[in-house]
Amino acid sequence: MKLLALGVSVALLAACKTSPIPVSENFPITVQPKVRSAGHWNLLSKDVVTQTLDTLNKVGTVANLYVALPPNASTFDIAFREFLITELVKAGRVVQQKPDNAMEVSYQTLVVRHESPRPHFVPGGFTMLTAGLYAMYGLHLEHMDAKLAGGLALAATADTVASINSGGPTHTELVLTTTVSMSGRYLARKTDIYYVEEEDTLLFANLLPPRVKTVKVVGP
Repeated sequence: MKLLALGVSVALLAACKTSPIPVSENFPITVQPKVRSAGHWNLLSKDVVTQTLDTLNKVGTVANLYVALPPNASTFDIAFREFLITELVKAGRVVQQKPDNAMEVSYQTLVVRHESPRPHFVPGGFTMLTAGLYAMYGLHLEHMDAKLAGGLALAATADTVASINSGGPTHTELVLTTTVSMSGRYLARKTDIYYVEEEDTLLFANLLPPRVKTVKVVGP
């Protein structure tokens, strides 16, 4: 019986080493912000300007800038351009009203719609951090006093609130790419992804109306 059991175990282990197709697995835990207000748009512009200017400073480019408005601009596009110009001027850069001999700052948005379910996963980061600190200081969880137990409970509550207050993941995401170019070459480029509420989709993309097909009916 022992030999039989050993043989079965070896066979199972051998079977686990092969698969007809790749086995699926989750990515490591990541955080993706959700854009839910014009104030958030302003925060996006601050982040874009900070990182873009940092890249331009590294390559030693100090030419004037011109911020181009995308064609068929959405509400977000119009507001984002104003935010970018404001932040660039505040940062001390010269922003021209016309593109003549200037580096062009352009951006584009892509709205991605997923049809698959969006699980609302609460990772428990605050809880894990608190438990990790307890372990770091040699505090065994099974022997915690009331204060430590209370701290761990508060950490668990913080996790839940942090996730619930965001509203959870949505089916719609915004891919925002900002580019600085001049003389046919890229000088700086940044791409970010954000969740957006389903009801706000039209703020980020002027969707074209469905094409109408005309059918000519010929009588008998």
